[in-house]
Amino acid sequence: MKPLHNRRQFSRALAGGLLLPALSLPATVHAKDTALPVPTSLPAAAQAAAAKGEVMVLLVSLPGCPYCELVRRNYLLPGRQQTGLQAWQLNIADRTTPLLGFDGKTTSAAAQISAWKAGFTPTVLFLGPQGQEVAERLVGVASPDFYGAYLDDRLAQARKAVVALK
Repeated sequence: MKPLHNRRQFSRALAGGLLLPALSLPATVHAKDTALPVPTSLPAAAQAAAAKGEVMVLLVSLPGCPYCELVRRNYLLPGRQQTGLQAWQLNIADRTTPLLGFDGKTTSAAAQISAWKAGFTPTVLFLGPQGQEVAERLVGVASPDFYGAYLDDRLAQARKAVVALK
């Protein structure tokens, strides 16, 4: 590839896709290996986390969202696999799959996410055993370089809150 000497050449290359792969995040969700489990019952998932002395971490996701994939692949999946992080995901567009809510009623992921007012993806919620938010939610990916630190901070806050609930 020839060097780009001015803004116009750079813009053409970017628009033509020559530089885009190097500058962008993944465009789509790639495979099952990058999926977090989807709960069928929020109370059961939260209670399973509480039984391990953990907080329930819930990713509000959208299929094809590159930032959701970044959070899932680089932070939540490794945490789940390496440290037993109790991480789950809900698809903001899923209006059909039944989901048991914390109120004991059947709902859908989309309706539950709307009730939580968590309509921006990715959003990571930190939930206690009764479904209460135990740390400030992490909305979006403002800076990928610092995301891990933000996530660690929220997890520490959430874990302290869960211990205090006992």
